[in-house]
Amino acid sequence: MTVTDSVRSALEQDGPTLERVDSHLNPPASYDLADHPVPTGREEVWRFTPLKRLRGILDGEASDAHLTWETSLPAGVTLSTITTEEARELGELPPNERPAALAVALAGGAALLDVAAEAELDEPVVLRLKGTSVDDLVWGHLVLRIGAHARATIVLEHTGSARYCATTSVLVGDGAEVNVLSLHDWDDDAVHLARDGIRVGRDARVRHTAISFGGDLVRMHANVEYAGPGGEAELLGLYFADAGQHIEHRLFADHTAPNTKSHVVYKGALQGQGAHTVWVGNVLIRKVAVGIETYEENRNLVLTDGCQADSVPNLEIETGEIEGAGHASATGRFDDEQLFYLRSRGIEEAEARRLVVHGFFNDLVRKVGVPELEERLLATVEEELEKNVSHGGSAPASPRGTV
Repeated sequence: MTVTDSVRSALEQDGPTLERVDSHLNPPASYDLADHPVPTGREEVWRFTPLKRLRGILDGEASDAHLTWETSLPAGVTLSTITTEEARELGELPPNERPAALAVALAGGAALLDVAAEAELDEPVVLRLKGTSVDDLVWGHLVLRIGAHARATIVLEHTGSARYCATTSVLVGDGAEVNVLSLHDWDDDAVHLARDGIRVGRDARVRHTAISFGGDLVRMHANVEYAGPGGEAELLGLYFADAGQHIEHRLFADHTAPNTKSHVVYKGALQGQGAHTVWVGNVLIRKVAVGIETYEENRNLVLTDGCQADSVPNLEIETGEIEGAGHASATGRFDDEQLFYLRSRGIEEAEARRLVVHGFFNDLVRKVGVPELEERLLATVEEELEKNVSHGGSAPASPRGTV
């Protein structure tokens, strides 16, 4: 049974059959590679991505290269290998873009991380994945299965260098609560194409946080579907792009059940010539999704000239019987009033700028929920600022607004 079948089965118990809805921002899901042709760059879902910098990943060349893994698994958690067919039978979200379809087809099976039902983990599960060379093309397929009424935090850390194309499925059982953090702290030459597909069970709660700092090009697509009513998803993101970096995040919250919630907050900073960030958010509220609540927000702080931040929020609404829906987007430079306030109290300009950036990110960092990782992220922000802002780098002369 596919995830679409499982969602439809759940909905039939509480309401009408789930109908297919086509979206130019989210092509129909399919395991068949023929349904996901090689993009030309003119497609809506690829128009922001510099395809030449993907270094041939989308050609789909087979490879035996792997990342090295280090794991920290508390009691109640197991890690095993399953076949591709077994992963599909678990009810993962099928691929809705070519990179995810290639990862499923070429990974040669999947890693299954299992959190036992009703387990309450007092420490995070940590998977550290490290690449050794950008010459290595690595395909990845990971399934995270959280049992009913379990409580867990899972950290996926990506470092080193590689051309890494992976799909991660997060299957959250009824009544479970899970905090998933995906950290992309690659070397400067790495390329990472990722798709995280999240299925939220009845009355379950998920927090998914994407954190992107390193890499030459990182493109992540996070998808959420609901297998029953009452599910909640919080999608958070934090990113910092330097000169020449391309960091792209795409979100799709598909409200496939009534009385569900989604809340999206992504924040990013840019500095240096050619730094480019992309955020595309999309929420689909189906006819069956009565009584839902959703909100998506993206804010970008431009620290120097020569940067580009693209931010595209979207809402597709098929029923008016909802509790609330909205979105917000802003891109701008430092807030002059904040800087003036700090300067008027004797704080030097470089230090004032540093404090403003830390304040911009602080609320998201404190939601990570892992103290050691929170401190590491604050230190990484400080390292990024040392490259420019703390040394008095110039803010853009022609802002599009303030954040």
